[in-house]
Amino acid sequence: ITLEVTETANDLRVTAEYNRDLFDATTIERLMGHLRALLTAAATDPHRPLAELSLVSRAQRQHLLYELNDNSSLYPRATSIDGCFALQANRAPHRTALTYRGETLSYGELEARANQLAHHLRQAGVEREVRVGLRVEREPRMIVALLAILKAGGVYLPIDPSYPLERQEFLLDDGGVRVLLTSASVDGDVPRFAGPVVRLDADAEAILRQPTNPLAPTAPTEGASPQALAYVVYTSGSTGQPKGVMVPHRAVLRLVQGSNFARLDGKQSLLQMAPVAFDASTFEIWGALLNGGRLVLLPGRRASFKELADAVVDGRVTTLWLTAGLFHQLVDEGAAELARLSSLRQLLAGGDVLSAKQVGKALTLLPTTTLINGYGPTENTTFTTCAAYTSPAEVATSVAIGRPVSSTHVVIVDRRLEPLPWGVVGELLTGGDGLARGYLGRPALTAERFIPDSLIRYPDPAGQGEVGGGRLYRTGDLARYLADGRIEFLGRADRQVKIRGYRIEPGEVEAVLGEHPRLAAVAVEVRAGSSADDRRLIGYWVAADEMDEAAAEELEAALRSYLEARLPGYMVPAALVHLKEMPLTANGKVDRGALPDPDWSSGAEEYVAPDGATEE
Repeated sequence: ITLEVTETANDLRVTAEYNRDLFDATTIERLMGHLRALLTAAATDPHRPLAELSLVSRAQRQHLLYELNDNSSLYPRATSIDGCFALQANRAPHRTALTYRGETLSYGELEARANQLAHHLRQAGVEREVRVGLRVEREPRMIVALLAILKAGGVYLPIDPSYPLERQEFLLDDGGVRVLLTSASVDGDVPRFAGPVVRLDADAEAILRQPTNPLAPTAPTEGASPQALAYVVYTSGSTGQPKGVMVPHRAVLRLVQGSNFARLDGKQSLLQMAPVAFDASTFEIWGALLNGGRLVLLPGRRASFKELADAVVDGRVTTLWLTAGLFHQLVDEGAAELARLSSLRQLLAGGDVLSAKQVGKALTLLPTTTLINGYGPTENTTFTTCAAYTSPAEVATSVAIGRPVSSTHVVIVDRRLEPLPWGVVGELLTGGDGLARGYLGRPALTAERFIPDSLIRYPDPAGQGEVGGGRLYRTGDLARYLADGRIEFLGRADRQVKIRGYRIEPGEVEAVLGEHPRLAAVAVEVRAGSSADDRRLIGYWVAADEMDEAAAEELEAALRSYLEARLPGYMVPAALVHLKEMPLTANGKVDRGALPDPDWSSGAEEYVAPDGATEE
C-alpha cells in the first residue's frame, strides 16, 4: 500500500494505491476509515496520549457493540432445567426420551424415576445448591441421576471414573461435595469420601420405594430458580490447578431453548457421547430432553469410527457433536464411515480450530448436512459463537466461528479493553445470559476473568433509561471481525512466546502450516533446545495420505520451503516432526503435552548460542 497525502487550501486529501493481488477495495476502505477515525480523535483532543486514541468511529462503535449483538431469544426465563423437563414430560409422557442398547425410556418414565431418586437424595441431605459428586458411567441411570440431583435442588459435579484416584479425591474436596452418587459397577479404585454415598445399584430397592410425584419445596419461597447453580465442571488451569466453573440453570436454558445456531425440537435425535465432565454434554443432553427430542446414549467410554457410525445409523441420529480433533480424524481416517451418516441434518464441531480442507471434504461427503463450527469457553456454557456451512463453496482458507448465539454478546478489544474495528486482532470478550457465576472458591481469579461490563448499555426493563450489561468474560482468545460481520478465531493470547527477541504467536504459524493441501492435522509448540535459554518453535504434522519414510522426508522438505515462502524467517519452525496421528485428550482436543520432542540428531537446524555482548 502506498499512501499519498496532499495538502489543499482547506483540508488534506488522502489517496491509497494498493496491490489488488493482496487487498480488495473493501479492506482499503476499512483501513482508510480507521485512519480517518484516528486523525479525527487526535484533532479533537490533541493532548490525549497516542495509545488512547481510538480507531473506531461512533457509528462503528454502535454497530460493533449493539447491532452485531442484537440476538435476544425467548427462552423460558422463570424456570429451571428440571422444571422445563417436567413440562415436556407432562406434555408428551409416552414419547421416547432416550435409548441405550435397545432399552428405551419414555419422558413419563424418566420423570417418574428421577422423582424417586430425588426423594432419596433429599433424605441423604441434598437440597438447594448442595453439590453432589456424580461418579457413574454413561447409561440411562446417569440421565436419571442428573435430573434427580436438579429436582432435589442440588448441583451436579461430574467425576470421571477413569480419572486418577488423586484427581477424583481433589475434585471431591475442592468441589465441596457433600453427597456422592455412584455405582458399584464403576471400574477402578473408589476415592476416599467421608459423606453420605448413594449407590444406584445397591440402593435400587430403597429408591424404587420412593414416591413418583415431584418433591415439594423445602421452604414456602423456594422454587425453580434460573439463577440457581445447575452444575460445576472443572477445566484445566494455567497454574496446573484445575478450576471449577459454576454454571446456573439460566445459562443452559439460553443454550438449548430458542437457539439461533441449530434446530432443536421434538424431531431431533442427539447422540450423547461426550463425557459428562465435558461441557459438550450440556448441549447433547439438554438439547434433546428440554425440547421433546430423543437422546441416544453411545455405549462404552470410547468408540471406533465404525461403532460411532453404527450408533448414528441405528439410532437415526439427526444431530451430532464432535470435537475438532475427532472430526478431523473422522474425515481423514474414517471417510467411509462418515459417508454413512446420511441421517445427520446437523453436524457440530468445535473446541479447537477447524481445518477448512476437512470441513469442505465433510460437506462433500454429506451434501444434505449442515456443518456448524461452534466456539465457546466453558465459562460461557458450551457455545458463544457459531457459523453454519452447507456447501464446500462457502468455505474459505479459514473456517470462521461465526456470530454470537442467542442471548449472547461478544466484543473484540485491545489491551485497554476498548473495542477494535473490523480486521484488527484483539482479545474476544463475551457476556450475556450464558455466563457462568464464576470459579468455585476462587474469588480472585473470578474477579480477574469476569470483569464489569462497562461497554454495553441496555434498555431498562422498568423503563427508567439504561442499565449496565453485567459482566464480561475475558476468554484469552485472539480473534477479529471479518468484513461480513462474522468472527475469525486466531488462537490463544497466552500462547504468545518470545524466541530470540521476537514475539511469536504459535497459532499464526499453525494456521499457515494447516493450509498446506497435503496435511491432515498440524500443531505448533515451543520446546527447549540444548539449554534452558534455547527455546525453539516446533511444527508437528500428520499427512493426509499414508507414506513411507522417504516420502515423508520429501514432503518435510517441501513443507519447509512452503513455510519459508509465507513466513518471516524467525517464524519458521526449527524442526518439523512427522506423526502418524495427532495425540488427543479424553475430550478430543490436541494433547499438546504428549507431543514428542524432536530428534535434534536427525539433521534439524543446529542452534549456536550467542558469543559476547554484541551477539547477545
